[in-house]
Amino acid sequence: MTSEQQRVVVIGGGLAGLRLAERLGGSPAVRVAVLGEEPHAPYNRVLLAEVLAGRYAPEVAALPEPGPVLRRGVRAVRIDRADRTVHCDDGSTEPYDTLVLATGSNAVLPPLRGLFAPGGALAASAPGRELPDGVHAFRTMEDCLALSAAVAAGPAVRAVVIGGGLLGVSAARALAERGAQVVLAQQGERLMERQLDEGAAALLHAHLAGLGIEIHTECRVRGLTTTAAAVPAGSEAGTGPAGRRRVTGVELADGYRLDADVVVLACGVRPRAGLARAAGLEVRTGIVVDDLLRTSDPAIHAIGDCAEHAGRVYGLAGAALEQADALAAVLAGTGPGPRLPRAGGPEPASAPARYTGTRALTRLTLSAGGDGPLDVAAFGETDPLPGDDVLRLSDATRRTYRKVVVRGDRLVGGVLLGELSSVAALARSWEDEEALTDLFHLITDDGGS
Repeated sequence: MTSEQQRVVVIGGGLAGLRLAERLGGSPAVRVAVLGEEPHAPYNRVLLAEVLAGRYAPEVAALPEPGPVLRRGVRAVRIDRADRTVHCDDGSTEPYDTLVLATGSNAVLPPLRGLFAPGGALAASAPGRELPDGVHAFRTMEDCLALSAAVAAGPAVRAVVIGGGLLGVSAARALAERGAQVVLAQQGERLMERQLDEGAAALLHAHLAGLGIEIHTECRVRGLTTTAAAVPAGSEAGTGPAGRRRVTGVELADGYRLDADVVVLACGVRPRAGLARAAGLEVRTGIVVDDLLRTSDPAIHAIGDCAEHAGRVYGLAGAALEQADALAAVLAGTGPGPRLPRAGGPEPASAPARYTGTRALTRLTLSAGGDGPLDVAAFGETDPLPGDDVLRLSDATRRTYRKVVVRGDRLVGGVLLGELSSVAALARSWEDEEALTDLFHLITDDGGS
């Protein structure tokens, strides 16, 4: 490394961190180091449900090989802002001129009775913090492979998925495709309530039921039942005072009990901001960043699921990629702050490159079932405000549902299930904030052709 090179250290080897490294990697004026905690090759988290369903091998979900810039299996444990150094769990250190936090998010573990052994909540690293055998989050490739092994262990595995959001629906569908007997428990009134309205959620409910999934909405889970797990010959008797435990069932608040061999915790995610908080950076829901994706320390930026911009944490792949691209532009010199000269290019422009937010579209394909696949798309504000206009087209025979919300002459949101031929045109109109002229044509099959 020459004295002129800028040292950019990225904590997080996921989609956002590797996209940034790729964008900056063409400049000889920058040395990028990416610290990735997971030992696996980098992968696209969006495809985990397809891996669990058995349609994709794990390697299909792999991201392009980043080369030597990525250090796998290395966890950052402390940021020394005064010395501009990252300390890692293997004793190594990484000095930086610019630090980027792309630490992602963690699965939310609900406060269920029986989830942890007594006293286990006192320390995250204590043996009591280990989940019972058969209980899994659904966030990482390790989670996905463990679930795959569990459902492959024998016929008619009984699986309970706790949480009926996007993550829970994806997990339930994938497990059903693998032959598991699946129960989906959702505390809210409808499935995917953050994205879908009542009509769309009813169609989704019917589709999942057609796959053999038993669905309980307005259903609060109180706890788990466990038993002592069998200990292989030659192993120690247990991992702590209470020994190892295996899940046997799920207790609902009304006293009903669901037998379970496998339990999936799909209760949402939380920005992973502990490292930033310990370093004294401003953290609310996520790590607070400005339009240049700077934290409260100008030498440190944050992108992806851990970042909170203008009061919002996106938690979506599209937003993570847009933030990585915007930050690459900032660091390349198109905005104020740290600048990295471009290799063989013109001098950086003086106009600032700013991240102004992401207009994200959620899309999901639910495959299999006797009626074939069901495509789902949602964007913008799907619940109308007083004075908004709402247009719906529904065809129960074709299992299609389309709803758009219009404010004045602007499209502000929509939900589509089934045939999505018009979604691209609708999304363009929404993203570009175009004045609408013939909305009915836009949401019909003709409008999308």
